[in-house]
Amino acid sequence: MINSDGKKAEKTIFSTQVKEIGTDAKEFKEIKMMILFGDEAPDALRSSCYIIDLKPVAKEIEKDMILKIDDNSYPITAVGNEVQRNLTNLGHIAISFTGASSAELPGTLYVEDHDYPEVLVGSRVSICQK
Repeated sequence: MINSDGKKAEKTIFSTQVKEIGTDAKEFKEIKMMILFGDEAPDALRSSCYIIDLKPVAKEIEKDMILKIDDNSYPITAVGNEVQRNLTNLGHIAISFTGASSAELPGTLYVEDHDYPEVLVGSRVSICQK
């Protein structure tokens, strides 16, 4: 599909919204990590998470797709082997803003090393295919 400006349109394969921010969630900025979890987040983890609506994932998440948080875009550099299942079933993944090219942790999505986003209740989180 081509946009009106002649560029290839991105296809959204996952889209959700932040509903709640745990009291400790923003502290993970220091290690360039963000934790997403659906409504069923266990009490022991909830304070560390950005709580999202559980939404379906339309296709397999792959390297070179784009993670978007509001107006910020982050190319995906590596995908842990549990990311797809955890995001689909629990709304739970960690996002590492380090640019790592290999997935060291199975439940972690790695994106290019850019500025850590300001995430608010109502922020949109999506994954798009180029």
